[in-house]
Amino acid sequence: MAHESFEDPSVAEFLNNNFVSIKVDREERPDIDTVYMNVTTSLTGRGGWPMSVFLDADARPFYAGTYFPPNPSHGMPSFTQLVEAINDAWRNNRPELQNSAKQIVSSLNMKSSAIAGDEAPTPRDLSGAVKTLGRFFDSEHGGFGGAPKFPPSMILEFLLNEYARVGDVQALLMAETTLTAMARGGIYDQLGGGFARYSVDAHWVVPHFEKMLYDNALLLRVYAHWWRLTGSAISERIVHETADFMLREFCTTEGGFASAIDADSEGTEGAFYVWNPESIYELLGAEDGEWTCDLLGVTSSGTFEHGFSTLQLLSDPGDLSRWMRIRRLLFTGRESRPRPQVDDKIVASWNGLAIAALAEAGMIFSQPHWVAAAEAAAELLVNVHMGHHGANRINRTSRNGTVGSNWGVLDDYANVAEGFLALYQVTGRQHWFDLASNVLQVASENFSDESNGFFYTDASAPGLVQRPKNIHDNAEPSGVFALAKALITLSALTGDSAYRKRAEGALTSVSEMVGTSPMGVGWGLVASQALLCGPVQIAIVGCDSPERDQFVSAAWHSSKPGTVIAVGKPNEERTVNLLNERPMIGDGPTIYFCRDFVCELPTNDLAIFLGQLNT
Repeated sequence: MAHESFEDPSVAEFLNNNFVSIKVDREERPDIDTVYMNVTTSLTGRGGWPMSVFLDADARPFYAGTYFPPNPSHGMPSFTQLVEAINDAWRNNRPELQNSAKQIVSSLNMKSSAIAGDEAPTPRDLSGAVKTLGRFFDSEHGGFGGAPKFPPSMILEFLLNEYARVGDVQALLMAETTLTAMARGGIYDQLGGGFARYSVDAHWVVPHFEKMLYDNALLLRVYAHWWRLTGSAISERIVHETADFMLREFCTTEGGFASAIDADSEGTEGAFYVWNPESIYELLGAEDGEWTCDLLGVTSSGTFEHGFSTLQLLSDPGDLSRWMRIRRLLFTGRESRPRPQVDDKIVASWNGLAIAALAEAGMIFSQPHWVAAAEAAAELLVNVHMGHHGANRINRTSRNGTVGSNWGVLDDYANVAEGFLALYQVTGRQHWFDLASNVLQVASENFSDESNGFFYTDASAPGLVQRPKNIHDNAEPSGVFALAKALITLSALTGDSAYRKRAEGALTSVSEMVGTSPMGVGWGLVASQALLCGPVQIAIVGCDSPERDQFVSAAWHSSKPGTVIAVGKPNEERTVNLLNERPMIGDGPTIYFCRDFVCELPTNDLAIFLGQLNT
């Protein structure tokens, strides 16, 4: 619509003469987007972008829609016809429109209460969710439903956890089929690593080439957990390539992670990423070129547009060293092309997801520079994003080291806390635990509703026509579920049952939706698994030593959902209660394996601990 209508001089002139036109960046102001997307779906039965909403001077909506064509088409008015009709109605029937706006806002507020059940999901609910997902599963190509296909990150995490929790083979099959298909398809950058936003087809062949930080952060974590669970070779490759991609392409000079990489370069979508046989032969020569085209599915007819193909690695190459040599040549050759632009805005929520993923993957794969990158991003959030609207409050965005003015929403608090908690468990630094506790305390106090849920916006933030709630996952986890998950972790580290009870209350909405729409509550299911598994608590006490590092590494290879890990030195002052009254046995590091602070006999024998993990 930007090209078709908004940039049309005659349309622009009419809008400027008769309307106050406001274009909302939904990454900067997801609260505004959420409110008016609720309006659009209520009025039209569907949502999506672009979204056009018409408001009165008090920001109350009276008409909404999504795409409007430049010319009348398929029974739809053109955008010009629409704005002319609305202008006429505003001038001649304003009281009627304003009354309609009042009724819409009133109806919206009545519907804003979160769906709540009587309790958090039970084991039966989780098993039922797997069965429901099975009805929508594409057993041939992976994923759920048809085109377009988005990476179902939260659901994949749930499925892996369900196999770890109860050995559900069907859950593992759905997860592995999907993870393998995405890793081998065109949605994954076979040369540079990293995932595109979604596949326009059902086979993961042709992506929308935009790369988002949140997708890659969530998928990095999922693939790391897949490797931890099964030792899959393809998952190990994807973790290393995706982490390296994130550090190479998303990392900003200030130490944070940028929001997105455009799909287009020089005005053409995918131009940086696609190949035809001629371009490959020119770079590699005839022999290597033919071998590479066969390996990567590059054909003369093409899988994309104008005879170009996306690169797919549908099977492992027989000659791995040859492929690695050619991959480097293709990557270097591609670097000479005009690059897509990077949206270098730092979004707190998405950086929280990246911090958690890099910290965990760095520990699991013994890559300390990934952990260091996660800590650098976390320090940026602390130094730039926090404290402007009050102690431990978060501003949503920054750019070039300068913070934006927009208040953080629930997602920001939940995912930043999740990142800080991951860093604490990986590094043992008290600093990160204290920050996570403070952020979660602010969120619990300032986002809480009158029942068991959470609002999307801070109670002190500038008000909108509705204070929205959002209890469904979208491209990233619902803030409600993310906050519940972080609160469960905090409860397991501190022993404070109030945090756990708060999380249980927030997860009652999951039990109401799990039977009909589990795709929308994947992260709520993940949080529920942590509740049902205890969660498992591992306390490791000892001085810095290779032996302690060995215990820590073993602990991080536990796939039990919701496992929390605390590492401390003997006789140091602690606020993490899981470490309190945990003395060393003799002179060596000692490990305590617990549930609900009830621990098995402590040990400094690694074999005994591994046996405890496997019970």
